[in-house]
Amino acid sequence: MNLRLFLPSLRAVTLLLLPGMAASTRVAAADSTNLPANAAGPIRAYDTNLESLRLHTEGTRVLNARGEPVSLRGVNIASLEWNNEGDHMKESFDHAIRVWKVNFIRLPLAQDRWFGKMTNPLDGGEAYRALVDSLVDTCAAARVYIDLDLHWSDCGKWVNEGGKLGQHLLGDRHSIDFWQALAVRYKDHPLVIFGLYNEPHDISAATWRDGGTVTDKPARWNPDQDVMTYEGVGMQQLYDAVRSAGAGNLVTVSGNDWGYDLSGVLEGYAIRGTNLVYETHPYPFKKQWDTCFGAVCSKFPVFVGEWGVGRTTNALEYCRETIDYIDRHQIQCWTAWDFHVSAGPSLIRNWSYEPTTFGKFVKDVLSRPAGAH
Repeated sequence: MNLRLFLPSLRAVTLLLLPGMAASTRVAAADSTNLPANAAGPIRAYDTNLESLRLHTEGTRVLNARGEPVSLRGVNIASLEWNNEGDHMKESFDHAIRVWKVNFIRLPLAQDRWFGKMTNPLDGGEAYRALVDSLVDTCAAARVYIDLDLHWSDCGKWVNEGGKLGQHLLGDRHSIDFWQALAVRYKDHPLVIFGLYNEPHDISAATWRDGGTVTDKPARWNPDQDVMTYEGVGMQQLYDAVRSAGAGNLVTVSGNDWGYDLSGVLEGYAIRGTNLVYETHPYPFKKQWDTCFGAVCSKFPVFVGEWGVGRTTNALEYCRETIDYIDRHQIQCWTAWDFHVSAGPSLIRNWSYEPTTFGKFVKDVLSRPAGAH
């Protein structure tokens, strides 16, 4: 489908309030005439034999098309957020699937790279999109689920126009473009899950859901970065962008406080919609697990999208506590961070895929049935 024809009509839909929806900040997508014509389509074909693996939610559970609860366990494989080609992507996918026996991979992505809006694009992002397509196909061939995670955004200003690519407070108008494009390209693929935005942070629960004007401060590791004030796009509008494209794929919605805190969901700020799972990132320094995501498990499905620990004296204690907590709360889906040598906390020591202490623990858990310790 031609994106130049598709996006304007889709944008008109996302700017309207759907029946029964409360008012929220509605941010228009960017001008689609500046986007690559093939960034959205055509719809990726898939093997119809995968239909039985299609996911949906009922109550607090994630089920396949046969109505059976599923257990999705795996790893994050980072680097496509910071590199157009990624680092050892095909080899890492193959090793994680074949040797570590994952059945779920979370793949961080960057919206400017998808659209070829970096400072040095020669192909309008075509090679980047083709690589993502190939990784989706790799997962489909092995019957492994893949979460396409919008990890890095730009505060509404493309990198090649002076914008800053990275993890910001919220998504932006280009994030709407991103999800409209992916929702068309991978529409209803049984194994493709959409992770709306990696780690919202330092905003109110209302802004997290409905968006609004936000001021993004420089990260502590990049103090020279400019302060950016922009119209943040809430998680509700990103969800609506996917659904207005007609895509029924499972969607994951990360919490506030760097993807961790889901407490607002139980305080009147739940996302309006269906077939969605709330996502949390409970690293060792995060406190009040019961309040921030444990309580949500009794009402909604929850996915632990990132967890991990570096070289500390209590590393294995944290690992055991995390898996025990996951099991006690009947959390069906998790992906450990990260299957990369330098995206800490790392699961591997080198590109021979020798596991770290944390990696050994995860690999051992993956070798056993869910719930077995």
